[in-house]
Amino acid sequence: MCHLQLRTLLFVAWVIGYIAFLHSIRRMWTGKYVRSPLARSLFVNMVTESEAAGIETQEWYRCSPDLLGEMVQPLFVQSHLDSDTQAFLRRSGEKSGWLFTQFYHSFVSTVLSPLVSRTSINGFLGRGSMFVFSADQFQRLLHITPEWRAERLLDLGAGDGGVTEVMGAHFREVYATEVSLPMRWHLQRKNYKLLGLDEWEQMEFKYDLISCLNLLDRCDNPLDLLRGIRRSLVPGTGRVILAVVLPFQPYVEIGGRWQRPKEHLRVKGKTWEEQVTILSNDVFQGVGFEVEAVTRLPYLCEGDMYKDYYVLDDAVFVLKALDD
Repeated sequence: MCHLQLRTLLFVAWVIGYIAFLHSIRRMWTGKYVRSPLARSLFVNMVTESEAAGIETQEWYRCSPDLLGEMVQPLFVQSHLDSDTQAFLRRSGEKSGWLFTQFYHSFVSTVLSPLVSRTSINGFLGRGSMFVFSADQFQRLLHITPEWRAERLLDLGAGDGGVTEVMGAHFREVYATEVSLPMRWHLQRKNYKLLGLDEWEQMEFKYDLISCLNLLDRCDNPLDLLRGIRRSLVPGTGRVILAVVLPFQPYVEIGGRWQRPKEHLRVKGKTWEEQVTILSNDVFQGVGFEVEAVTRLPYLCEGDMYKDYYVLDDAVFVLKALDD
């Protein structure tokens, strides 16, 4: 047997072994294959969590308005689990059950993760779509009707464009930025106008709405970003819709590694309400913004072979520029 044949045989054996390992793990987490008391206890807890999904989803939207700052309390908008969110969760659960697809995704992710960012891997595989808000939740936050239209939307860090679609229905022109090349391919297929990372600030026109969704804690210079957004809004009527994961833990992904951003944005407070208040009164006002509305929403991501979906706590703000 030649050297090339031996390497090929070893690679095939490794792939088969890897798939068998993943399959054994998945089988372990079904009741039939849970043997040890500890594993069975964990499985029972997982089943209990599944049965208590209704309670869990209620917690996604829970806020204690009396813990918000005095100026922020009247701006809070209570959100709820709606049909669009339920549909996303249902689709995520179905995709999680596509066993061989999930094997393939896991294998590719393992091979590429030391070299390529998680976002780009998801873009290449066509997985990991995000859900921030439904069409109804978006309209309620901005106090607009389904028929409302404006000229231009800019979605910064648009990902695969799933959330852009929710907002884009209200605008005649939709612009987007995105670092990941595979994600840019998705945006191009949806006919959005792609701009460079610095190009969006240099256009001759202004934007009626700029969305900055879960980007503030994933960029090197968050305050510079906010100042650039303010300069790029249509004066008077321009608005920003901004989502940020709380508790605030900023990191920047470069290749397959995570590192601290160059500009450290300090957001004090231990609870969701405390950090929302700090962001509203200190961070946003400090760069010339006023909060018009804020709500608590789940930041949802499609799952994998181990979990139907992943969720983080989002605070979603509507901002307008303060008068100079």
